[in-house]
Amino acid sequence: MELSRYRKRLVNMTLAAVIGKTIGAVLQPAPSASVHGGSINRSYRWESSVGPLFVKIAPASGRSMLEAEAAGLTTLAHAGSIRVPHVLGVGRASPDTAVGTFEEDAHELQTAWLAMMWIQFAPPSAQSAVRLGEQLASLHHNSAQAFGWDLDNTIGSTFQPNMWTYDWPTFFRDRRLRFQLELARENGYTGRLLERGAELLEHVPEFFADHHPVASLLHGDLWGRNWATDEMGAPVIFDPAVYYGDREADIAMTRLFGGFPREFYAAYENAWPLDEDAPTRVVLYNLYHVLNHLNLFGRSYLYQAESSIDRLLAEIGH
Repeated sequence: MELSRYRKRLVNMTLAAVIGKTIGAVLQPAPSASVHGGSINRSYRWESSVGPLFVKIAPASGRSMLEAEAAGLTTLAHAGSIRVPHVLGVGRASPDTAVGTFEEDAHELQTAWLAMMWIQFAPPSAQSAVRLGEQLASLHHNSAQAFGWDLDNTIGSTFQPNMWTYDWPTFFRDRRLRFQLELARENGYTGRLLERGAELLEHVPEFFADHHPVASLLHGDLWGRNWATDEMGAPVIFDPAVYYGDREADIAMTRLFGGFPREFYAAYENAWPLDEDAPTRVVLYNLYHVLNHLNLFGRSYLYQAESSIDRLLAEIGH
C-alpha cells in the first residue's frame, strides 16, 4: 500500500514538473480532483499558477491519440465558430525528465498527457442550444477540397484513418464502414454481419446518387456528452474526432444517443437547411458509430448493427 502511494505521488510530481515546464507554469504537486473525461483516459482538475487546468492522462502508448486530439481542438479553434477547450500542451512524462526517479519506476512514469485551460460548465438552456445550432452550422461552412484530414486520429479509442479522398462515397465506404467491418472480422464477428455488410459496401454509392456534399469541417464524434455550456451560456464542444466530411454525418450522430434539444435542430436548419433527403442517410452515417461500439464494447451492439444494415439494404431494394 505504501509503495503504491509512493509511486502515485512520484507520478503526479513528475507530471506536474513536466507539464509546468512545457506550458510555462507552476503546477501543484498533485491534482485537486478526478473529473469525468470519458471512459478511455483519466482526467483531472489540476491547480496551477495560470489557473486551473484540465489534464488528460494516458499510457505512454496513447501519446499519438492525445496529440491528434490536441490538433483537432486547435483546428476547431482556428475555425472561430464555436468554443473549444484551449490547448496548452501535449507530451509525455518519462523518467529522464523527472527528478529523483528510480529505475524500477521507469515504466509507470512513462505517461502521456494533454493539458487544457479549465472551463467551468453551467446548466444548458434553450438559448445555448440555439447558439449551438447556429455555431455548428458556421463551423460546417469551413470546407476543404477533399474529404479526410492531415492526421489519422481515433473515434473513442479506435483508430480512425483519414487519408484524403476526393470522392465522398468512396471515403465513407472505405475509411469508415469497410474499416469497421474489417475490425469486426478481426474481433471474431462472422456470419450475417459480415455477409450483409459486404453487400452494403457494394451499394453505398446508391445513397449518394443525388447528394454531392462539400467537405465540411466536422467535430466527428458529436454525441450528447461531448458538448456543454460555459458560465456565460456559450456552447462548448470537446473530445473531437475531427475530419472533413459531409456535415450530415455530424447531425446524424446527434440523433444516435440523444442529448440535443429541438431548439438546436431548428437553429441549425434556419442557419443552413439540410438536404430534404438527409433523413434517409441518418442510419447509414450512424452505422459507423454502431459498428465502432460493437468493436469497442462487444456483442450488445450486434443486433443493432445487423438491423441497421438490413434496413439500409431494404431501402435500396436488396
